[in-house]
Amino acid sequence: MRITWWGHSTTTIEENGTRLLTDPVLTSRIAHLRRRRGPAPLPEAAECDAVLVSHLHADHLHLTSLPLVAPGAALIVPRGAAKLIENDCGKAIADRCIEVAPGNQVRIGGLELTAVTAQHDGRRLPWSSYAGPALGYRVEGSPSVWFAGDTGLFDGLAAEVGPVDLALVPVGGWGPSLGPGHLDPPRAAEAVSRVGARVAVPVHFGTFWPIGCDWLKPELFLPPGERFKEEMTAVDPAVRVELLVPGESTEVVHR
Repeated sequence: MRITWWGHSTTTIEENGTRLLTDPVLTSRIAHLRRRRGPAPLPEAAECDAVLVSHLHADHLHLTSLPLVAPGAALIVPRGAAKLIENDCGKAIADRCIEVAPGNQVRIGGLELTAVTAQHDGRRLPWSSYAGPALGYRVEGSPSVWFAGDTGLFDGLAAEVGPVDLALVPVGGWGPSLGPGHLDPPRAAEAVSRVGARVAVPVHFGTFWPIGCDWLKPELFLPPGERFKEEMTAVDPAVRVELLVPGESTEVVHR
């Protein structure tokens, strides 16, 4: 299995010709956020068999990026998202949506996808009435993968998600603070330990930052990746942490 991190929560999961694209942000700006590290993803990032959207927040369900995705790709989205997508992107794109809730399964190529719980606010916000469950996804492949989306720690995480071989785990954010329903480096290391992953790729850090706020707590921008690696070593030194830069890939084999 080949994993490519394009920045923020956007990754490509590729195995035996099946390509999944997570939370695609394929541009250099999300509203008041701009990409501060690396260029926008290469055109090849848009080539996929399915998109996995974890929740309705604009940095995960990025409506500007959906029309850039390969036209034949299925859109696996939280229940309630299709109407929002139709209103913004049109019916042709909304018709490709498969709405899911925790426990629902979808097969894409040779991969079985299961929507799992995420502890996070699933509402679109701000100034929007759209809402849906916040999700992660478990991908049954060789190896198996947990794409966490945005989540906090919660009871039942290990039972619902684990064990998996690889965790794509959020370790930071895009601003000077993290609200409820997020993982910082210590909690992310605990989450990886709970689901029994032997390889972890930290995501959701060091990509976007608010326009005009370069001076504001810059120590929260890049360090979460290194801090996660240190925390993971302290919690379980047997876990291999792949600290990527946007556009970089790694390969993981089944245990």
